[in-house]
Amino acid sequence: MTLIKSISGIRGTIGGSVGEGLNPVDIARFTAAYATHIKENRKTDSNKIVVGRDARLSGDMVSRLVTGTLLGMGFDVVDIGLATTPTTELAVVMEQAAGGIILTASHNPKQWNALKLLNERGEFLNASEGAHVLQIAESENFTFAEVDELGKLTENMTYTQKHIESVLALDLVDVEAIKTAGFTVAVDAVNSVGGIAIPALLEALGVKKVEKLYCTPDGHFPHNPEPLPEHLTDISALMAKGGVDVGFVVDPDVDRLAIVCEDGSMFGEEYTLVSVADYVLQHTPGNTVSNLSSTRALRDVTVRYGCTYTASAVGEVNVVAAMKETGAVIGGEGNGGVIYPASHYGRDALVGVALFLTHLAKSGKKVSELRKTYPEYFISKNKIQLTPAIDVDAVLSAIKRAYTQYEVNDVDGVKIDFPAGWVHLRKSNTEPIIRIYSEAGTMEQADKFAKAVMDEIKRIAKL
Repeated sequence: MTLIKSISGIRGTIGGSVGEGLNPVDIARFTAAYATHIKENRKTDSNKIVVGRDARLSGDMVSRLVTGTLLGMGFDVVDIGLATTPTTELAVVMEQAAGGIILTASHNPKQWNALKLLNERGEFLNASEGAHVLQIAESENFTFAEVDELGKLTENMTYTQKHIESVLALDLVDVEAIKTAGFTVAVDAVNSVGGIAIPALLEALGVKKVEKLYCTPDGHFPHNPEPLPEHLTDISALMAKGGVDVGFVVDPDVDRLAIVCEDGSMFGEEYTLVSVADYVLQHTPGNTVSNLSSTRALRDVTVRYGCTYTASAVGEVNVVAAMKETGAVIGGEGNGGVIYPASHYGRDALVGVALFLTHLAKSGKKVSELRKTYPEYFISKNKIQLTPAIDVDAVLSAIKRAYTQYEVNDVDGVKIDFPAGWVHLRKSNTEPIIRIYSEAGTMEQADKFAKAVMDEIKRIAKL
């Protein structure tokens, strides 16, 4: 059993002993700590907390525990039921709530679940806020409400439709263009809430035909739920048969979007944001942001429009902070996460689908042809296991000094920008590991960049 407590929430495998798995006692403890944090840092007069969940097998159990604990802490709960992460984020704002909790372990397998914590803007808590919740949970310094002060429960199952309506209302979403294009679209929703939201969105956008693959929201994931190429063989095979214009794949909570070309080849998760940004920048030129481990292609496309690209630390909350600081018109992460401020500051696959289909319709190209219009890069992902005795920060500092002739960014680990690519090194927060991501115009060169830096790390650490 695994239980991971971090500043971004609590996640773990269902069951086990207290403190060793995601079980009722730890769920209630962490929920009460979050409620206490909200009480102590309330930025609104609202007494509401929104709760939404993905379709995991444990979702109903976890939801009842979270809802009951919040009521016991004196908060009114708006239960929106099966809902995507971005839907829950929007619901917090629409309800003018004091916060929200999303019950999802994102791309983790079915035995996992998690509580992801939102502020009154429907955005994830920042590092200091998350640390405060952890401190409260550790000390168990929370007080439950007396009987006359218990919260009230309201169920509102309309937010998926409200989310779809908000997407349709975006200025850059052209429903008529999509309808006229007569697209046939395939969807793999890994039997979670995307099976509700994405087909409904496509129908509202006027898509001619939808081929549903794993769209029953019963929590029985038919394959590894992380939308990586090696897990998407079924939709790829479906596309390869012909007759489908584009395939969309989402993770269980629908904040990541992968695209499959009409011939069954992968568009590339890194290029979801690149293509959407290309379309947005055509119509609303402005700054862009992605994290340090995302493809250089976004920077290239941004520069093409005479705009400025910024790299943030890894993590959605860091991307959002950089987007606000730079006034970015589009941003996100290379894992298929599109953040479009005209909608809200959260990764949103529904927004990504609508903007991409509009872009595709207006381009008049096939998906594979559109993909070829972007710079070609390949990312190599590696890691080095270190002994607990090794000072990882000292190793990273030594690497930084060894590459001073190049552009080096140390906002999150060390990123070295070479003329023909980059290498990004980050230490794990939970184990003695350095993760090494590298990118270049060929996979061979990306691997070479990674090997050179890994050899240097081994020399410094005397491995």
